[in-house]
Amino acid sequence: MTTDLDIALNAELDPIVDVAGGLGLDAKDIIPYGWTKAKVPIDVLDTARASSTDGKLILVTAMSPTPAGEGKTTTSIGLADGLNELARSKPEVGKAVLALREPSMGPVFGMKGGAAGGGYAQVVPMEDINLHFTGDFAAIASANNLAATMLDNHIHFGNDLDIDPRRIHIRRVVDLNDRALRGVVIGLGGINGGVPREDSFDIVVASEVMAVFCLSISLTDLKERLGRIVLAHSRARQPITVSDIGAAGAMTALLRNALAPNLVQSLEHTPAFIHGGPFANIAHGCNSLLATKAALSLGDWTVTEAGFGADLGAEKFLDIKCRTAGIWPSAVVVVATLRALKYHGGIQVKDVQTPNTEAILAGMSNLEHHCGNLLNIYGLTPVVCFNRFPSDTDEEMAAAIEHLRAQGIAAVESTHWADGGKGALPLAEAVVEAAGGAGGAGGAGADSAGSAESRTIHAESGGEKRHESSATRPLPGEPRYSYELDQPLEDKIRTVAQRIYGAADVDLPVAVTRKLKQFTEEGYGDAPICIAKTQYSLSTDATLRGAPKDHIIEVKDVRLSAGAGFVVVIAGDIMTMPGLPKEPSALKIDVDENGDITGLF
Repeated sequence: MTTDLDIALNAELDPIVDVAGGLGLDAKDIIPYGWTKAKVPIDVLDTARASSTDGKLILVTAMSPTPAGEGKTTTSIGLADGLNELARSKPEVGKAVLALREPSMGPVFGMKGGAAGGGYAQVVPMEDINLHFTGDFAAIASANNLAATMLDNHIHFGNDLDIDPRRIHIRRVVDLNDRALRGVVIGLGGINGGVPREDSFDIVVASEVMAVFCLSISLTDLKERLGRIVLAHSRARQPITVSDIGAAGAMTALLRNALAPNLVQSLEHTPAFIHGGPFANIAHGCNSLLATKAALSLGDWTVTEAGFGADLGAEKFLDIKCRTAGIWPSAVVVVATLRALKYHGGIQVKDVQTPNTEAILAGMSNLEHHCGNLLNIYGLTPVVCFNRFPSDTDEEMAAAIEHLRAQGIAAVESTHWADGGKGALPLAEAVVEAAGGAGGAGGAGADSAGSAESRTIHAESGGEKRHESSATRPLPGEPRYSYELDQPLEDKIRTVAQRIYGAADVDLPVAVTRKLKQFTEEGYGDAPICIAKTQYSLSTDATLRGAPKDHIIEVKDVRLSAGAGFVVVIAGDIMTMPGLPKEPSALKIDVDENGDITGLF
């Protein structure tokens, strides 16, 4: 059996200088890491942005994921390859560039395995991308842990800032799933061991330093954002920041080189910026803003993804990243699979490969909910991509596509996993149509309202149907968010829960409302919110499939991310430090006698 790794290792890669050359960059404009990957310095990107007009931005999101996996990254890569394949026969379409997240080693060694695409829609060198890559995550972990170290050191040597050891907020991080580090005691070993206190670890992708890293647009911006991170509170309840303990400069020094986006390629030589990697279930789920802006300025089409389902990834991409950056997509691809529809229609994972058209139609409520949110709340045109798997039948696929098209939702099947860019041509054509035509100047200012026909789609509550003519919808260049920043924090949480998740209400314990009040009094009341919850359901109960209604979103805690500029809301039983499954993917990964990695997906 040919594996993803086999395909990647047998691929013929272009030298990275040639990939850069296709973007108009000279060899002197990049910093090579070997011959297959490179970093592009920020000043080079600044120059490119100053002399170009942004291309069109395409967001790839998904229906609520299942344990079977849906292939969102694979679809993002396939779409970009498909757009470039389409451009070979229609040059006016323009050039596509990818902007994706870096994989975390947590899921690589855990349940998911590799995270660089799959089949014939991959970014390469996949073994490097999945393991260490250019060292960005190590730099982020070191910067985060330096702040924690300097805070504890300050307490050890006199505590001039009168830091309350019971009110320390920063957690140390590691880029592995290690449940044993969810709760630890530090400072043991006597007077030279520091001040004993309870502590805990997060995975790197959940850290505020990762969020800051992904939202910064320059070294100056990075340093300022790092300095604003609130590490703790004093006994007088005053916030203690990174700047207060003097760590911002050293943290920036650790991140200086990492901040430059990484350039690699797909199997079909599509340029790919892969940079930053917060998870969407516990963080904001988007690659770095620098990578997205690099792709926008150097290509006619930028294909990017947001983690997990549209309720998590797309909501945060639009309400946090786009609002921060002043960008907006021209169209949105919603990845779906027949397997996922069956799962949300009540079928168990072990049976999702068995033909079952009835279950597919029963599971449509979940997909329709996500499409309805994108269209009715954000005013964006969704294109459903059915990522085809070998077990799918033609009859099932036809029924699913016909069902969506009857509601005015563009839907196509795509075989990019098996056929690469050629298999994604129908998807590329649908995206070009939804985005209003050929690439080039577009993005935040494109006039691409899509079809003028009336569309019928399930409303965001999941059951009631709503007609909304495209003539009354805002153009893609006119951002429309799910909440306003001047709403109270509590109202923002409730608004997302009700509008995006279809919840009846939220459960906010007194301790949480007290912290929200404190954040507001400290000047953070106008911040966006970043909800951390299970990816497997629109609710906070992972067992509720489809589009549940009248459920309650249980908020367990809130955390301030002052440097990133948002408030993290911990909802349901979500962990910011995952654990390994009983049989982790690490058991299959090995190195042969030639030094080649095996078993990596």
